[in-house]
Amino acid sequence: MNQEPIKISDSEWEVMRVIWNEKCSDAKGIYDVLGVAKNWKMATIKTLLGRLVKKGALSTEQEGKKFLYRPLVNEMQVIQDATTELLAHICAKKMGQTISEMLSQVELTEKDIQEINEQLAKKKPVKIIKCDCLPGQCDCHKNERGNENETNICN
Repeated sequence: MNQEPIKISDSEWEVMRVIWNEKCSDAKGIYDVLGVAKNWKMATIKTLLGRLVKKGALSTEQEGKKFLYRPLVNEMQVIQDATTELLAHICAKKMGQTISEMLSQVELTEKDIQEINEQLAKKKPVKIIKCDCLPGQCDCHKNERGNENETNICN
């Protein structure tokens, strides 16, 4: 049963990270972590929690006067879904370059590097990567459109 990926905003990510870490929290617990650091009011936290409940990312139950929130989505799955969505916006011919650039920008442990090397060792190189863009979305199709000699009107 494949569930449609849940899309969450940057601010919602911040809230989800707290709840994934705590496994269960109320609005005050989230405010204690994010309120000062993000300069958010309690009303902002409650609005974000309401959105996340509506999207199906959180469950809520009332305990006395407060509401407790629990994640309904797995952190790793949401990260993978967001990564897949990001990569879907990139020309297939630029995928390797993009991943290489991402690697150059992050700190990695020995274990991280070992896992990446293991994945690379399993990868079978291909001779040609076919562009998956629509004509006009990248340079791959310029010759097909017959306008390689045209100049950009913004130049």
